[in-house]
This record gives sequence, structure tokens and C-alpha cells, in this order.
Amino acid sequence: MTPAPSPAPEASAPPAPLATTANTTTAVVRPRIGSYRRHLLVCTGPRCAPEGEAQTLFDSLGDKLKAAGLHEGDLRVKRSRVGCFAACKGGPVVCVQPDGTWYYNVTPGHMDRIVTEHLVGGRVVQELVFHQGPSGAAL
Repeated sequence: MTPAPSPAPEASAPPAPLATTANTTTAVVRPRIGSYRRHLLVCTGPRCAPEGEAQTLFDSLGDKLKAAGLHEGDLRVKRSRVGCFAACKGGPVVCVQPDGTWYYNVTPGHMDRIVTEHLVGGRVVQELVFHQGPSGAAL
């Protein structure tokens, strides 16, 4: 009598990459980022805003996005600090992706307009734009 074939092994995820230091090897944990509709990048580099106003602007974004309902769900906006965009004039500079919209001289009042008009309303705040990338609306 022929033995019954063993069941096929279950498919599994590929093994995690390994990080090796001088004396140890450990599995690298894959980062996870929740889904989001737009990504707001704020230049906090010292040449863009030497008085620290860009960092203050970035720090205020959590509350602004939450108040606008943009901190969760389908309209969620992710925010990140960037050390330098190499566009060091007219800061603070903010870029909205994937729209490709670059804003300059972003004061707290301007940020309120960007959140309300662009991120919530879908309308670019044209008078604050210094560059529009290929995926956004033409200026």
C-alpha cells in the first residue's frame, strides 16, 4: 500500500531581511504607514526659515489637521518634516503631494487657508504657489 501524499506546505511570507552588526544578526522589522490621501511636507531647514517659524508651523499641524477632520479616514493627510528642499528663499516652504503643489511664505494664516481651501476643498491657493509639479493643476 502506498502511503498517502503529505499535504502541500502552506505558502508563507518571504523571510524578513537581516541586519548584521559586529556580533549579532537580527530580523529587520518592516515599517508600516497607515493609508493617507495627501502628504504635506514642511521644510524645517535653517536656511528656509532661520527663526524657527517652520518648526512652529509643523508643530501646529497636528491640531489643524485634526480640527479639519484630516487626521484619519479617507481624507487623512500625513505630515513630515524635511531638512531641505533646496528652495531656500521665501520660506517656510510647504509641498502637498501627490498634487505637486509648492507653497512659499507659509505663515500660520496661510496654512489655515491651505488646509481649508486645498486639503479640504480641493482648490489650490494660487497666490501662495511658487511651483506646480506635473500631477497638479496648471497655474
